[in-house]
Amino acid sequence: MIRSSEVRGHPILPVDTAPQLPRPQYLASRLRAAAGWANERPDLMRAVRMLRDFLPGDAEFGDPYSTAGNEPAQLVGRRLWAINHSRWSAAGEAGLAFLQVAEWVTRRDQAREEIRDVAIVFTDLVGFSSWALEAGDDRSIELLRRVGATVEGCIEAHGGRLIKRLGDGVMAVFEEPADALTAMHEAIERVADLRADGYRVLMRAGLHVGQARRLGGDYLGVDVNVASRICEDAQEGEALISRPVLDRLDGAPVKVRGRRTVERPGVPRDLEVYAVELDGHRGSD
Repeated sequence: MIRSSEVRGHPILPVDTAPQLPRPQYLASRLRAAAGWANERPDLMRAVRMLRDFLPGDAEFGDPYSTAGNEPAQLVGRRLWAINHSRWSAAGEAGLAFLQVAEWVTRRDQAREEIRDVAIVFTDLVGFSSWALEAGDDRSIELLRRVGATVEGCIEAHGGRLIKRLGDGVMAVFEEPADALTAMHEAIERVADLRADGYRVLMRAGLHVGQARRLGGDYLGVDVNVASRICEDAQEGEALISRPVLDRLDGAPVKVRGRRTVERPGVPRDLEVYAVELDGHRGSD
């Protein structure tokens, strides 16, 4: 009687059985067994992992942050992460090595963007959650669609890049703080023109400039957190900016309506913020 051999628990059909099986099935069986044996070799997995340190691109590519985005390598990376249940084998590491280089190739023209100065904007609808609780999903989602189209149109019109949607708000980055501030004011004004039964649609926004690290499709870093906290401290219909933004507006027609500090975790205690308006926009004298 012919018995199958095993390599570390993975059955391998002996050569004598090959005529009894269709050749593709036989070859697939041999490949699966070999892959299973290789995946259980810690030394092989370490070798592939070390190789990734010498390859171009993000050697840590594969975690949820680095695969957050819509580029092909990021989509496949998320799929690999799910298939492997967050645990990597030698085959998984080899696949990530390929995706690491593939992502680097698609983004090599953006290599200088890994850590860079950007103007970071966060927006938020004031009182939306309370209204949505009474309005229900259909009405609240319909409003979010209209708000999203309005805000994202303002961001794109002034050279910004939408980074992510955050429920009833967004995060965006700009090359220049002046462009970011203009987009913020236009978005606040246009959102105020929208109508929803029982809800006065008012938005607030926060703007900070500083260094951020691009990881996957997102931007991360201390200055990103600061921008988010500034937005949280803004009042309804208010555009709130940090002192570094004010210093870099290069003569833009800005009217300062007030100065204060943000008493929130993650914000430097000595960071001054300003409620500002642009000449020519509503609310200006």
